[in-house]
Amino acid sequence: MRSHQLALVAAATFALTGVVCAQSARDYISVVGSSTVYPFTTAVAEQFGKSSRFKTPKVESTGTGGGFKLFCAGVGVQHPDINDASRKIKPSEIETCAKNGVTDIVEINIGFDGIVVASSKKTKPMPLTIKDLYMALAKEIPDPATGKLVANTTETWQDINPKLPPNRIEVLGPPPTSGTRDAFVELVMDKGCESVDAIKELEKTDSKKAKAACQTIREDGAYIEAGENDNLIVQKLVANPKALGIFGYSFMEENLDKIQGETIDGVTPTFENIADGKYPISRPLFFYAKKAHIGVIPGIKEFIVEYTSEKAMGDEGYLSQKGLIPLPQAKRKQVAADANSLKTLAP
Repeated sequence: MRSHQLALVAAATFALTGVVCAQSARDYISVVGSSTVYPFTTAVAEQFGKSSRFKTPKVESTGTGGGFKLFCAGVGVQHPDINDASRKIKPSEIETCAKNGVTDIVEINIGFDGIVVASSKKTKPMPLTIKDLYMALAKEIPDPATGKLVANTTETWQDINPKLPPNRIEVLGPPPTSGTRDAFVELVMDKGCESVDAIKELEKTDSKKAKAACQTIREDGAYIEAGENDNLIVQKLVANPKALGIFGYSFMEENLDKIQGETIDGVTPTFENIADGKYPISRPLFFYAKKAHIGVIPGIKEFIVEYTSEKAMGDEGYLSQKGLIPLPQAKRKQVAADANSLKTLAP
């Protein structure tokens, strides 16, 4: 379908929902999605509200997956305009969007973030490896005697690695709807099981089962789903210095008076280590905009331009002060150009 036809379809859809009527039009941008991207989008929204003729966008933290459910539900004033995401949109989500008429999606990579494993500053730092985390949190791990996969009943970090303290394994982290959880599974669980012989053998006969064995997190209390509220995790870490928490680097940076990031494979989670690729648990961050809403809901194009400007996303931009790891300059320039032209995802 050509762009002018899509525009006509979008206009017709909005007409049916009453959006084109001034009396019923929404006059502000609606943003949902990732709790990790939330502080960055909120900062842009506040700046946008102050410096433009448009209202300050409404930004809600629903989790990446929860945001895509809302975003992909349809076109019209009752549906959000933008979804923040701490991972790329999945093919299945693109399909859901298309089934509901959301066909032209603008993808914007805003920068990078690291996933940190943090603890209270009241406790001694605990140097961890990707393998340690996998062995502590996987639902099934190899039996030391037989090498076969068995239920993970490991109780302390010292049981995993004699170099670690005898603290009970208690990790507070995001739920399955979170992009941070998706990224943690991909960057930690998948990577951690690569050297497990039992997984390698299983891969030969049943790749789906092997993948599930790598990615399934235990449910016996060692891993505690703490919702999309990263503030709650910080509070619990302060209350229980022996617990660990999982969230984005930017949130840790905001709370350095209370918490610290553990080293992973010998690398500390710092701005510089994430920016140059040394830190092993880092991921790109995005937001997605509905092209059909641009020109109907006031200010979306202008908001995108503000978000992708050098004063926001640049090396010295106000988002870097919030903890966003900027894209390389050439990449930023390309992102800004694609955003300005409202380049959409390939069908």
